[in-house]
Amino acid sequence: MADISKELVSDLWKTAHALADAARAAILPHFRATGLDAENKLAGGFDPVTVADRAAEVAMRDILAAQRPQDGILGEELGTTTGTSGLTWVLDPIDGTRGFLSGTPTWGVLIAVSDESGPVLGIIDQPYIGERFCGGPGLAEVTGPLGTRPLASRAPRPLDQAIMFSTFPEVGSAEERAGFERVRDAVRLTRYGMDCYGYALVAAGQVDLVIEAGLYPYDVQGPIAVIEAAGGIVTDWQGNPVHMGGRVIAAANAEIHAEALALLNA
Repeated sequence: MADISKELVSDLWKTAHALADAARAAILPHFRATGLDAENKLAGGFDPVTVADRAAEVAMRDILAAQRPQDGILGEELGTTTGTSGLTWVLDPIDGTRGFLSGTPTWGVLIAVSDESGPVLGIIDQPYIGERFCGGPGLAEVTGPLGTRPLASRAPRPLDQAIMFSTFPEVGSAEERAGFERVRDAVRLTRYGMDCYGYALVAAGQVDLVIEAGLYPYDVQGPIAVIEAAGGIVTDWQGNPVHMGGRVIAAANAEIHAEALALLNA
C-alpha cells in the first residue's frame, strides 16, 4: 500500500461509512420480506441476485458519484467504472445472497478501497445484526450491540485446537477439495455457511482459519483489510497476495497460516 495522508484516510473512512449506511437502508426493507425472489446468474448452478443487491449497489454508487467521482468502482452487480485517482472502491452489496434469501442473518455488505497493491481499508457490515467491522491504517474495531471494541485476531495455538470456517463443504476442484479436507481433518472444529461473517470472526479473535476457493475481488478485499488490521494474514494457497481473488486462506496468525498452508499443498 502506498503512503497516503491522514486527511485522505479520514475522507475515505467518511465515504466508506456513508456507503455502508446507504447499503443498510437499501437492503433491510427486503430482508425476510414476503415474496422476495431472486434471478439466477449462473447457468447450470445457482448464483442468485435480488432487488436488494442491485438497490444497495446503486445507492453506494450514487454516493461515490457525489463524493469521490475521481475514484474507480468494481462492483459485483454493476461492473467496473474507471477512475483517475488510482483508487478503486470494491463493492459486494450482499455477500451471502443465498443466506439472505433463506432468512439467515450472517450475510453482509463488503466495502474496500484499494490501490494497485491491494486494499487500503475495508468494512464488513452486518446490517441485520447491527455489527460493523472496520480495518485500515491505525484502525481495527467493531461497533455493534456490545458497543465499540478493538479487533485482534487469535494468538497462535496448535492446529488440532483450531476452529475453521468455509462457506461450502464442496471447495473448488477435486484437487483443491483434497487439500481443504486435509486441513479440515486436522482442526478441532469446522463450520460452514457463514459467508463473510467467518472472516469477521477471524478478525474478532473467535476463529483461526477461513479457507475457500473460487472467490472474486469483491468477495475478499474488504475482509483482507479488516483481518490484516486485526493482526491476521490473508493470502492465496501458496502464500501470495490474493486481493484479486481465487483460492483464499485467512488465518489468525502467521504460525497457524504456515501449518494450514503445508497441509493444503501436501
